[in-house]
Amino acid sequence: MLVLSGGTGTPKLLWGLKEMISPEDLSVVVNTAEDLWLSGNYVCPDIDSVIYTLADMIDTKRWWGIKGDRTLTHDFLLMLGVEEKLALGEKDRAVHIFRSDLLRQGVKLSLATEALTKGLGLGQKVVPMTDDSVSTFVSTSEGVMHFQDFWVARRGRPEVKSVKIRGIEKALPSQGFLDLLEKEDTVIIGPSNPVSSIGPILSLPGVRERLEDKRVIAISPFVGDKPVSGPAPKFMAASGVSADDRGVASLLGKVDTLVVDKNSSYGGNCVRMSTLMRTKRDSLKLAESLLKLVDGV
Repeated sequence: MLVLSGGTGTPKLLWGLKEMISPEDLSVVVNTAEDLWLSGNYVCPDIDSVIYTLADMIDTKRWWGIKGDRTLTHDFLLMLGVEEKLALGEKDRAVHIFRSDLLRQGVKLSLATEALTKGLGLGQKVVPMTDDSVSTFVSTSEGVMHFQDFWVARRGRPEVKSVKIRGIEKALPSQGFLDLLEKEDTVIIGPSNPVSSIGPILSLPGVRERLEDKRVIAISPFVGDKPVSGPAPKFMAASGVSADDRGVASLLGKVDTLVVDKNSSYGGNCVRMSTLMRTKRDSLKLAESLLKLVDGV
């Protein structure tokens, strides 16, 4: 099974899916448009959230970072006057150092990610959407800023005028992504932000065309017409669509089956499920329902 993922929403789904699918049968292609260099190291927020979830290391209170991690280095940097925009934990930072050392040696992000998953003993395949540099920038009432500056440093407060993915026109899907698109007949689009998480993946040259002959099942990130978390409503409004399941369907394009929450007011063709995942049990229940849908049960 191939899953397209951003951060937070889709890792919650993977939390349950990984218990029901053999590791060798589960592959995840992850958004890289929110990556950034920070304190000398390359941070991949969405990739790391996926990896930490599959490795049972994720902090399930925040859905980023490693559970039980401490921020000693981050706190000391702040004391020294360094404005580190992300509160990185010690183990989390070690992952970034591991990745960055490989990147500085000329290793592609795909191979660095593969080395990381092997180091953590994962059997699932985790693939960055591209090995090229792409970045999400948000045009706001306070100026143009990187996604992490908008969402973390500014806490998502500024008015959003537009969202642009810099470098996406010249970027190419990673070879691992292309291989999976060739191999898999069914593609699951996870419940992540359709503009800044799933949007960059679908915007890579040739991806939408390759999905035309696939069975595409998408899970909306909205629950009862509201997002569980994240800046999706502001980003969708700035993209000219309604901040609801209808807007999600419009942004995703070709989808064979759209899964929406049972309390959604969406009137289009869809399958309704309980999509709110507060607990592992919720995630397992949704994963079970999704697998039945995939199998046609």
